[in-house]
Amino acid sequence: MSEIVNRVAQSKLVTFSLEDYYPEGKRILLDIKDWLYEGFILKEKEFRAQVASHTWEQYQNSYVALTCSTDAIVPGWAYMLVMTRLQPYAKKVVQGTLMDLETILFHSVIENLDVDDFRDKPVIIKGCTNKPVPPNAYLWITAKLQTVAKSVMYGEACSSVPLFKRK
Repeated sequence: MSEIVNRVAQSKLVTFSLEDYYPEGKRILLDIKDWLYEGFILKEKEFRAQVASHTWEQYQNSYVALTCSTDAIVPGWAYMLVMTRLQPYAKKVVQGTLMDLETILFHSVIENLDVDDFRDKPVIIKGCTNKPVPPNAYLWITAKLQTVAKSVMYGEACSSVPLFKRK
């Protein structure tokens, strides 16, 4: 009877998990609809009063997605005005949804990621995560790893999908 050998453990395969690069911090969706007249009309004087009276300290060290959940036509300066108040407190502010925020955060992380440790190695990008990883992050990390890795796969070591192999 032959001994069972764990070939996955013995391989040079390197697992890359986007979850390991998740920017830690509180995420907040700031909806300005309540600062609009009947949720739809921006009256400058009233809007400025709402911005001035809002408690901005609650956004300290947070990531903020700035949005208006109604179909109101909000001029760009309104979001810019809110930004002037968020800037001293928030780590990052984007106009859009929480998914837009996650996408922008991961784009920044991947753009600044040093992938030299993966040079000439077979890399598997782990698919399952417990943290919200936007779909675009998988595209960006694939493109970045493809420039250095010997091969790029997706999934788990026991059942991976080959994506790229350098010739």
